[in-house]
Amino acid sequence: MLVLEIETAAPTVVLIGNPNTGKSTLFGALTGDRVRVGNYPGVTVETAVGSMTMEGRRWTLVDLPGTYSLAPRSPDEIVSADVLLARRADLPSPDVVLCAVDAGNLERNLYLLSQILELGRPTVVALTMTDVALTRGRKIDADRLSEALGVPVVPVRADRKLGLDALKTALARAEEQPILERESPFPEPFRVEVERLGAALAAARGGNGAGPLPRYLVERLILDADGYVEKQLLSHADAPLRDELRASRDRLSAAGCPAPAVEAEARYAWAAGVVEKSLSHSGETHDSAGDRIDAVLTHRVWGSLILAAVMVLMFSAVFNWAETPMGWIEDLVKFTATLVGSILPEGALRSLLADGVVGGMGAVIIFLPQIAILFFFLTLLEECGYLTRAALLMDRVMSRLGLSGKSFIPLLSSFACAIPGVMAARVIENRRDRLTTIFVAPFMSCSARLPVYTLMTAAFVPGRTYLGGLIGLKGVTLFGMYTIGIVVAAATALVLKRTVLRQATPPFVMELPPYQWPSPAVVLHRVFERAWDFLHSAGTQILAISILMWAALYYPRLPAATAAPLLAERARLRAEWKTARHDPETVASLEVRLGRVHNRLEGAQRRQSLLGRTGRLIEPMVAPLGWDWRIGSAALASFPAREVVVAALGVIFEAGDVEGGGGEAENQRLSVALRSATWEGTDRPLFNTPVALSVMVFFALCAQCVSTLAVMRRETDSWVWPTFSFVYMTTLAYFAALITYQVGIRLSGLPY
Repeated sequence: MLVLEIETAAPTVVLIGNPNTGKSTLFGALTGDRVRVGNYPGVTVETAVGSMTMEGRRWTLVDLPGTYSLAPRSPDEIVSADVLLARRADLPSPDVVLCAVDAGNLERNLYLLSQILELGRPTVVALTMTDVALTRGRKIDADRLSEALGVPVVPVRADRKLGLDALKTALARAEEQPILERESPFPEPFRVEVERLGAALAAARGGNGAGPLPRYLVERLILDADGYVEKQLLSHADAPLRDELRASRDRLSAAGCPAPAVEAEARYAWAAGVVEKSLSHSGETHDSAGDRIDAVLTHRVWGSLILAAVMVLMFSAVFNWAETPMGWIEDLVKFTATLVGSILPEGALRSLLADGVVGGMGAVIIFLPQIAILFFFLTLLEECGYLTRAALLMDRVMSRLGLSGKSFIPLLSSFACAIPGVMAARVIENRRDRLTTIFVAPFMSCSARLPVYTLMTAAFVPGRTYLGGLIGLKGVTLFGMYTIGIVVAAATALVLKRTVLRQATPPFVMELPPYQWPSPAVVLHRVFERAWDFLHSAGTQILAISILMWAALYYPRLPAATAAPLLAERARLRAEWKTARHDPETVASLEVRLGRVHNRLEGAQRRQSLLGRTGRLIEPMVAPLGWDWRIGSAALASFPAREVVVAALGVIFEAGDVEGGGGEAENQRLSVALRSATWEGTDRPLFNTPVALSVMVFFALCAQCVSTLAVMRRETDSWVWPTFSFVYMTTLAYFAALITYQVGIRLSGLPY
C-alpha cells in the first residue's frame, strides 16, 4: 500500500469538495505533473498529493476523496474529518482548506462548506462551473458570496487556467487572516444539547487523561444515524455516556428537532440564505446542449441501446487491442527465458530464473495492456461525463441485487479480466457495495477461462446441431459457462448483502456532471498511474507466489535411477539432431521425439514434485468430481492463473509443449491425449462429457487466479477479504462441479 509522503517543512493545503465539481481538474491545474497517488494508512480510498509554489513558498496540496458531507459512515469517509480536525498523528495538520464549490449547484455544495467552516480552519472557496451556472440562468456574485461566508471566494476555470493566480494569492494569505467567530446554523435546543454532552464527555475523558472532543465531533455523535461515530469514539466502558447520548436525542425529538433530520434542515436553511444574498440576478433557464444530449443518453430505451454499444466497443477494444501488445509481452518473456536458458547450465538456478522469475514477471506484465486500455476508456468516459449517465441507467437493475448502478461498470469489465474489474470498483464510495462488487467480479467469465472452455468443449461435447445447424451444442455449452457465472454472481451478491455485508440498498444519489472534453494529459496520467500502481503493489506479490509455485513443481527432484534413462535418450536424440541439421524431414521427426522425451521427463518430475504428491494426497477429495490425481494436480498448478491448467494438462498427460490457448496442432494433440487417458491401472477412460463439464464448471466459479486475489488484497487493504473470497468461491466451485458430475454421470448411464 502506498502511503502519503508529504514534505514536513512545506505548509499544507487540503482540497475538498463534492464529486463532479471540477476538483480533480483544479488539482491538476495547480500542481501540474508534480503528483503522486497514495493511501492514508488504514484506508483504501486513494488520495493524490502534489506540490505548488505560491508567493515564493513551496506548498503541499492534498486532494481528499470527493464527498457530499463530513458525516463519516466508514473508515474511508472518516479520513476527511480526521485530516481537517488534525486528529491523527500520522497525517499532516492542514494550514489552509481549499473547498471547490460548484456554482451551478450552490445550495448542495454549501452543505459541505458549512461543515468545513465550523472546524475553524483558514478556508478559501474556489467557485467552479460558473459557465454552467450561466446556462441555467444563474449568476453568482463572488464578492457578495465572500461577504456572506466570511472567507475568500475566487471564481476559476481550471481547464482554461483562468483565476489560478488569484486563487494562489488567496491561499497564500489565508493562513494570516483571523478566524471569524461563526454562529451555529443549528437551533437553540440542539446547541444546548451539544454543550451538555460536550461537558459530560470532557469530564469523562479528562479522568482518562484525554483532552475534550472538538465541538464538531460532539455534534456528529448526536447526529450519528447508524452508530459508526459512536463505535469509534465511545468504548464499552462508556455506558453512562451512551445513556446521556440517548437522552440528548430523546430531548431533541421532544423539542421538535429530531436527529439527524435537524442537520439537513438547519444547513440547507443557512445555504438558502447565503444563496439569496449572493445571487446577482436570475434569468430564464434554457435548455443547454447537455440537456438535449441527456434526453437521449438517459432515455430508458435509446440510452440503454447506446450504453450497450459503448460497452461492446470498450470491451472489444480491451480484448482485441490488447491482443497484439500482450503477444509482444509474451514473446519478450519467452525470448528472455530462452536467453537465460542459453547462458546458464541446466539446473535449479536456470529453472528458477527462467521459469520462476521471468515466468512470474510475465504473469504480472501480461495484464498491463488490458489494464491500460480499460482505464483509458473509463477515464475518457468519466472525464467527459458519460460514466455517471451509464450508472444511472443501470441502477434499476443493480438495485435488485442490493447494489447501486455504480457496480455495473466493474462487473462488466470483469468479462475481459477480473483484475481491472476489481480495480474499477474504486468508483463505488459505499464500502459494503464496493466489497460486494469486488467479491462477485471474479465470477464473470474472463478471457483466461476461455482456453479451458474451448479445450473441454472441443474434445468432449458432442457436435450436435439444432434448427438446421443454426445452433450447435458446443456453442450452447460455451454460452452456458458464461451464464453460470452471471447467475451465481447475482445470487452471491444477494446473499452477501443480506448476511456478511448486510445493509439496505443505498439510494443512488449522484449529480450529473456537465459534459466536457477530456484532457489528454489527465487521461494519459491516469492510465500511467493505474498501470504503475498495479505493477508496484500487486506485481511483487504475484511474482513471489509464482516463485513459490515454481519451487513446488521443481522439488524434490527425480531419483537418478528414474531420470537416467530419459536423460540418456534425450542426449542421444540431441546428438542425432546436430548431425542431421541439414535434413528437414529428419530434423522435424527428431524434434517431435525430443518433445515427447522432454514431456515424459517433465511429467515424471511433476509426479515426483511436491505439487504432484499433493495431487495424489487430494485425490480422494477430487474423485467424487470424476477427477484423478493428474487433474487435481493441474488444478493446483493453475492457482497462479486459470489458463495455466491447459499447459499443466499438456505436461502431465505428455501431450507436447502446450501453452494456454496455444496453436491448433498442440491443442489437437492434447485433446487426443485426454481422450485416450485412462484411470491408472485400468482401461476405463478418465475423461468423458460429465468430467469435462465438471472441470469447466469448477473453473467457471473457482478463485484460481493469484493475480486477482493479490489485487483484491490491494483494494481491501487486508488479506482477510481475499482469503474469504478464495474459500467461499473454491467451496462453491467444488460443490457445483460435484453436482454437475454426479448428475451428468447418472443421466448418461456411464460407469463411475
